[in-house]
Amino acid sequence: MKAYVFPGQASQFEGMGKDLYESSDLAKKLFEQANDILGFRITDVMFEGSAEDLKQTRVTQPAVFLHSIVKAKMAGDEMNPGAVAGHSLGEFSALVAAGALSFEEGLKLVQGRAQAMQKACEMQESTMAAIIGMEDEVVEQICEGIDAIVVAANYNCPGQLVISGSVEGVNQAVEALKEAGARRALVLPVGGAFHSPLMQPAQDELQAAIEAAAFQQPVCPIYQNATATATTDPEVIQKNLIAQLTAPVRWTQTMKNMIADGVTEFIEVGGNGKTLQGFVKKVDRQFPTSAL
Repeated sequence: MKAYVFPGQASQFEGMGKDLYESSDLAKKLFEQANDILGFRITDVMFEGSAEDLKQTRVTQPAVFLHSIVKAKMAGDEMNPGAVAGHSLGEFSALVAAGALSFEEGLKLVQGRAQAMQKACEMQESTMAAIIGMEDEVVEQICEGIDAIVVAANYNCPGQLVISGSVEGVNQAVEALKEAGARRALVLPVGGAFHSPLMQPAQDELQAAIEAAAFQQPVCPIYQNATATATTDPEVIQKNLIAQLTAPVRWTQTMKNMIADGVTEFIEVGGNGKTLQGFVKKVDRQFPTSAL
């Protein structure tokens, strides 16, 4: 069974999508439609902007989403997933690709998500850090012992977990994790504490928009970040999508559950095409991976 997986932030690259726009009438139509929906020409930033331009949250999230969906739409009937999943932002791409959300509604939610997250980031100085070479349970225990906000946020693959919280909390946790034997503990150049309690204002703001959106039953199961389990129930999908902003991304658990449920091949759709393939290989090297 083939699973299609969709990347999130940090998978963007300079010039992303320009080749698609220039070679496909369908891609050009979707890109121009996105420009109209967003109210600015995101294609100008995607095609000609610098890496720094692409790192702006208001640009990054819709850009990565758009790139994934254009690739999925271009694949057409050839893309017949047995399951889908998306890493953080990528969950919105997965929902659109599986027919649970329309392209238009998905893009509007992604734009609202980016704006809400940016506001939450500006409310309190916060950050994230990558912890390499340590068991998840040890990282969790050390974070729980820190007297400031810091939590496990992204379970990316075995031996790689990202923590998230206040600058004070993350810095304290990094030092404690180094002392406990982490191979690397590196504060990331991000502007906020994604997938932590500090994203509660963003979750509150986005909840009404998610509840108002028209969700359909997807054509295949979607494995959601908040639970790492599969569902095709639109009400469950909405509930889990609302929880996503403050809940951890359980990607390691998602990959393991997909494999246990019969997935034998993973195809990464959009972005640089490398990130999620790498995570799959860390879970189990025997499974073939590729990218659209």
